[in-house]
Amino acid sequence: MDCGVTGTIQYLDASLWTIPPRDRHHKPTPPVAQTAKIRFSNRDAKAFVKDVRSRVAEHFVQTGQSRKADWRMVVKTVVILGVTAGAYGLIMTGQFGLGQMWFLSFVVGLGMAGIGFSVAHDALHGAYSSNRFVNAALGFTFDLMGANGYMWKITHNVIHHTYTNIHDVDEDLTVSPLLRLSPGARHYWFHRFQHRYGFLAYGLATVNWLFAKDFQQFMKRDIGPYEDKKHPAGEIAILLVSKALAVTWMIVLPLMFLDITWWQFLIGFLTAHMTAGVILGVIFQLAHVVEGPEFLQPDDEGTMEYAWLIHEMRTTSNFAFANKPLTWYIGGLNYQIEHHLFPQTCSIHYPDLAPIVQQVAARHDVPYHYNPTLREAIASHYRMLRKLGPEAATLKDLAPA
Repeated sequence: MDCGVTGTIQYLDASLWTIPPRDRHHKPTPPVAQTAKIRFSNRDAKAFVKDVRSRVAEHFVQTGQSRKADWRMVVKTVVILGVTAGAYGLIMTGQFGLGQMWFLSFVVGLGMAGIGFSVAHDALHGAYSSNRFVNAALGFTFDLMGANGYMWKITHNVIHHTYTNIHDVDEDLTVSPLLRLSPGARHYWFHRFQHRYGFLAYGLATVNWLFAKDFQQFMKRDIGPYEDKKHPAGEIAILLVSKALAVTWMIVLPLMFLDITWWQFLIGFLTAHMTAGVILGVIFQLAHVVEGPEFLQPDDEGTMEYAWLIHEMRTTSNFAFANKPLTWYIGGLNYQIEHHLFPQTCSIHYPDLAPIVQQVAARHDVPYHYNPTLREAIASHYRMLRKLGPEAATLKDLAPA
């Protein structure tokens, strides 16, 4: 017997049951009422789900580890926050030449992306700590980087993680009209060139986030499957205050206290944001918009072909396990499959979980997509941009050559 989204969501971690405002008295409610249009079936996935969950639970029992952050994650947090704040502080001393300040702006951009990947991402998923206030405090670093944590929980934690690669629902497929990231997306004439300009376009991501994206999302009546979405007044206030803080440290203070011209400031500002934007944009796309993962759609009655957890396996890809520095820097997002299956488990544990998930997937004949290196993953994304560019691109055109 097929079950609706209620039957499927029971296998998700708790972060997908709610869009948690920063209200300590908020009672979590399942997204059934808002997301009843699309239904997943549990029919053919119970054995795989039970097996993968029990094997992962057994791993933590045997190792005695918590699913949350350990000392390695704390050290990484201190390093990334410290390097980012330190580079910014050195810029603000005004004691360096323009070339040195430009390099420090580049370091700030690396730090902004690192904070998003390795600190805020885990915290906003509730994966960093069992203490909700620790998660909230570290999650606010996302707001300080110019993006809104509350809206991220809606578009990423709930919508993207539940409706991965489903056109017209998954918000991650609609990052910009400049890019066509799914075969169901509207086609414009310039998309035929997107494989040439796409990586540069990702560089605009954090600038767009700072000045436009969050405001546009807050003003939308419908977001993904959510109709007539209302936002708490407190979250609107946090949006305005956090944007003001981000603009202050990024723009106001440098212009006030540094002896530089407006165009010199603009070079530094764009260097930081283009660095962060390209890194963030590319890494997130390497998990879903590459050859292998599918773009699945519901039937006319809104029913998906696969159970939710199988859907995640079919629409997600990992990459570059052997690249330890990359894994450290991007918060384990090259283990995207494990992240989608266990979003409230800290990313520091994903390398240990990957062999378990691979073994269980093979046992149950479930696909496990993987690109061995960062270079191969980027090349695969490039080919996807090229395949999605022509107006006639269809699902069958997206298969690997």
